[in-house]
Amino acid sequence: MVIILFLGNPGRQYLESRHNVGWRVCDAVTSHLSPAWKTKFHAEYAEAFFSGAGKAILCRPQTFMNRSGITAREIVSFYKADCSSLIVVHDDLETPFGTVTFQHDGGLGGHNGLKSIKGELGRQDFFRLKVGIGRPARQSVSSYVLGQFTPDEEISLNYIIETAAGMLESALSAAELPNQKVTKTVSL
Repeated sequence: MVIILFLGNPGRQYLESRHNVGWRVCDAVTSHLSPAWKTKFHAEYAEAFFSGAGKAILCRPQTFMNRSGITAREIVSFYKADCSSLIVVHDDLETPFGTVTFQHDGGLGGHNGLKSIKGELGRQDFFRLKVGIGRPARQSVSSYVLGQFTPDEEISLNYIIETAAGMLESALSAAELPNQKVTKTVSL
């Protein structure tokens, strides 16, 4: 069984923010699954089935980003899962806009959601699906990640999200999650 945490912030004002790109990937993955969402673990969660992974738990934490670890700890504990079966889908400042990376383990890149997860689980050797948002040229990082994509970025964003969803579905359809880093760059 695999647990997938799609990171984002609750609240209408954050729905279209860069920080909520993980939730957008969730919407793309679940668009053809129609899962029955439930509330528990400070989150919305649902079960889905994938050919390789079997049962997967899809989860959108309803805490703010910097408290995502609470949900991670609660759901991993409830399902008696290990970090090797946890995938975290999130925005990434260190990855250029248009690039999506699936990898096992790695650094936290200053991401407060990942820091929270590591703090609650006591380890960081989980899988990540990183959707690149790039770094801001002039504004503060917090204003940038909580801000919306530019109109030019929005033009490419649906394709980037579909690419990320496809990478996740491919990983879940395999017999086991890949241990090698996989990167795709969308032509902008």
